[in-house]
Amino acid sequence: MPRGSQSKRDLRVRQKLGKYRIERRLGAGGFACVYQAMDTVQGIRVALKIPHSEYVTEALLSDFRKEIRTTSGLEHTNILMIKDASIIEDRLVVVLPLGIETLQERMSRRFCLETSIDISEQILRATALAHSQNVIHCDIKPENVILFPGNHIRLADFGIAKVSQKTIQGGGTGTVGYMAPEQAMGRPSFRSDVFSLGLIIWRLTAGLWPEWPFEWPFAGHQRLRGRVHPDFVLFMRKAIYLNPRHRYRDAQQMLSAFLRLKCRTLRYAEQKRAQQRARTSSNRRRSA
Repeated sequence: MPRGSQSKRDLRVRQKLGKYRIERRLGAGGFACVYQAMDTVQGIRVALKIPHSEYVTEALLSDFRKEIRTTSGLEHTNILMIKDASIIEDRLVVVLPLGIETLQERMSRRFCLETSIDISEQILRATALAHSQNVIHCDIKPENVILFPGNHIRLADFGIAKVSQKTIQGGGTGTVGYMAPEQAMGRPSFRSDVFSLGLIIWRLTAGLWPEWPFEWPFAGHQRLRGRVHPDFVLFMRKAIYLNPRHRYRDAQQMLSAFLRLKCRTLRYAEQKRAQQRARTSSNRRRSA
């Protein structure tokens, strides 16, 4: 079935599923559909992630319980925690807080550098907390970053991502285009999450995705040279090295490096803007 196409397994608008009333479909993938729904008991809107029925086996449920228990301690303001998970009318229903949009959707509009840096820091803090508890996400991508009011983000799919990948692909791979080479060969590590983080931060600041074979300089490098401090460019470069031994060992180390560079990068950007304003003003005076 093509991604996003209608199927008999889809739920209909206004259909009831236990106490939830379906309002609209938010997205669909090979493993599950996601819906916006109204909790008719609590009177709040939530997101429902519902794996396709053909994947809901005893083996999946066993893996799902194991992963959810593993990740249940990841309480952090930037991690999207599961509100509930249960079998309703023969469907596995995972209930999550409802955000405004995904980072993938938000990326269709321009970011100022300050917003890019802020979102990058939030994603790094979420992943660093997970790595501190020996949890690898394995599928960090813009679709799994959910935005809430005030540009507050929460990283989603801890546990769910790993189960869905194992169920569909029979291995520990992630999403093509965001995963590290060693992860594609079934050897994910903390450094694999670092690689995915580097790709996202590059996209947030440069406006373009680095693409395979990830040859330096990446797309958008020329634009970055006039926008961010050179040390911040090297910071991102280190995260996206093909050889994992050359990357940060985990998101905790990467976050520490980011925080050391954050203020320097923002000051550098403001200086560049001030210089540009001065040049513009000077040109206007000469042409007057």
